[in-house]
Amino acid sequence: MFPKTALSPVRAAGKLLRRFSTQSVKNDDLHATAPIGPPRSAVDEQFRLLVNNVHDYAFVMLDAEGIVTGWNAGAQKIKGWAAHEIIGRPFTVFYPDEVVATGWPQEELRRAAAVGHFEDEGWRVRSDGGRFWANVVITALRDDSGVLRGFGKVTRDLTERRRHEEELRLSEERFRLLVDGITGHAIFMLDAEGRITSWNAGAERIKGYTAADVIGRHFSMFYTPEAQASGEPARHLARALAVGRAEHEGLRVRRDGSMFWADIVITPVYDSEHRLRGFAKVTRDASERRRIEELERSSRRMSEFIAMLAHELRNPLSPIRNAVSIMQLEPTLSPRLARCTGIVDRQLGTLTRLVDDLLDAGRIATGKISLRRTSIDFAEVVQRAVDAARPLIDTHRHRFAMHLPEGRIEISGDDTRLVQALQNVLNNAARYTADGGTIELRVRVAGEQVVATVSDNGRGIAPAALESIFELFTQEDSTPRGGDAGLGIGLALARRLVELHGGSLVAESGGPGLGSSFTMRLPRGSAAAAQAPTEPAAEAPAPAGQRALVIDDNRDAADTMVALLLLLGHEARCAYGGDEAVSVAQAFAPDVVFLDLNMPDGDGFEVLRRLRRLPGLAGVFAAATTGYGQQSDRDRTREAGFNAHLTKPVSIEHLLGVLQQAKDRVERG
Repeated sequence: MFPKTALSPVRAAGKLLRRFSTQSVKNDDLHATAPIGPPRSAVDEQFRLLVNNVHDYAFVMLDAEGIVTGWNAGAQKIKGWAAHEIIGRPFTVFYPDEVVATGWPQEELRRAAAVGHFEDEGWRVRSDGGRFWANVVITALRDDSGVLRGFGKVTRDLTERRRHEEELRLSEERFRLLVDGITGHAIFMLDAEGRITSWNAGAERIKGYTAADVIGRHFSMFYTPEAQASGEPARHLARALAVGRAEHEGLRVRRDGSMFWADIVITPVYDSEHRLRGFAKVTRDASERRRIEELERSSRRMSEFIAMLAHELRNPLSPIRNAVSIMQLEPTLSPRLARCTGIVDRQLGTLTRLVDDLLDAGRIATGKISLRRTSIDFAEVVQRAVDAARPLIDTHRHRFAMHLPEGRIEISGDDTRLVQALQNVLNNAARYTADGGTIELRVRVAGEQVVATVSDNGRGIAPAALESIFELFTQEDSTPRGGDAGLGIGLALARRLVELHGGSLVAESGGPGLGSSFTMRLPRGSAAAAQAPTEPAAEAPAPAGQRALVIDDNRDAADTMVALLLLLGHEARCAYGGDEAVSVAQAFAPDVVFLDLNMPDGDGFEVLRRLRRLPGLAGVFAAATTGYGQQSDRDRTREAGFNAHLTKPVSIEHLLGVLQQAKDRVERG
């Protein structure tokens, strides 16, 4: 139905007809031809002029049987017939045939006669056969004695308005279907007081209520009791009114009492006169997003903790490494102590590797592993990985065989990381193969790929675990032999490093007890420009005679480093803090400084600046010694003016490499 305001002119015209009928209808007027008349008074003349000159309304007079007796200009404009063409014809000619067949036109007259007037809307027919949407008021016309003498019929063409309203209805219907079809968001309307007036499928899915459950209820029903008690629902509506939109997140309650984390937008809805009609409310279940964000925060915290733990573990490893190096340099060491020293050295290497794996696990979680690609010979990578894994293989008395193609196998990659990946795979085979087992490494070139396969006759892998073993901190067998379990990092790290090179690492096994094989595929790629190694190395001990200053608040680390330097033939002093270092350096005038970066009375960066302000020490060779060894840490020390970066615990080879660099720098002047 159209709004009543749109029909008020037609109703008004109907009232005028009823008024006219009580004053002017006589027996000799029933078959008057257009224009409607004759007048009975001045008022009647004014009405006749009004009716005959109105062009927007069709005024039609009918006799008691529905025959047209009067016709104004508006009727001719709207319906198309001239007066002489229509006077004397039944009014059913204005109705579509299918409507006439139902007897509806006569029913309209019957109802008008029964109650005085009848109002209707529907399709009507023009003289050319075209149809228009009409609003019609039929008024019964009676004489002074109450006898029905005919009918006054007022028609208005509302086709254009109906078209607009139909378009609006279709648009609203399409929008309703769209909203109702959305299941990922709860979309519903509230009235001005916050009561629910609509409910879509997404709202039912997310909140658990049907439309019948919630229509008419206040939207605060979805808030927790605490939020309701604090007036939170009202504050959200007030904010939406104040700024035009209220966005917030918080816990909401489902029908079953469970809670979920919701992302909510409330928008006020106004009519054309800017009167508040209610609010549109969109709710999204953000529980999964919040869970992922919390996992990411936990991952960052874990990575930070692991990095700090690894750093703290490196500090005690440093003096242990120095002490072992000192004992190994002792010429009078008894065979028994020499064997013990070898054991400590090997276990120290294992512990250092575990610390490195911890750090790399953190880098995997945060995506901070980066490669330093160079043109390398993969055969050298294989040999270095085998050398690194050999102690563990030999410990378990495995039979090991290696098959390499002849010639250089050139690829583009980070040799250190590829050695680490292949070593981890070999170590895994050594751990999970019974003592005296067989391990085989076979390398081949297949087109543009290098393929390395490590096979063993060990415990094998269950089919369901062929992928999960590559997840961090995951092991198929949580109780492997002795102390070989590791941390469940090696295979995850190996796969990630291979994937960073554009390759793949997959596992195959016939099942438990049937051995396993790991296949690493790497693209040959294009050679990249060589970059400097991450750690200085030396082929032979550096010449003796340099003055070295060791600065470290860990006294054991400082003292053992000084003892090692003295055994290597250098003059060495130590300082246990920044202030002491400045004082010692003034008197000692060192050629090279080994400087810890974390000390209670000033970090290493500030200490280096203070040292280089001393007379004669502006160009002193300085090596940072720290538990942090990521590329970003190396970049930071280089930018701060350090000449070298040593990661604790420092091997004797790297120590000698730094001493050689310092010596070469002095000799170059």
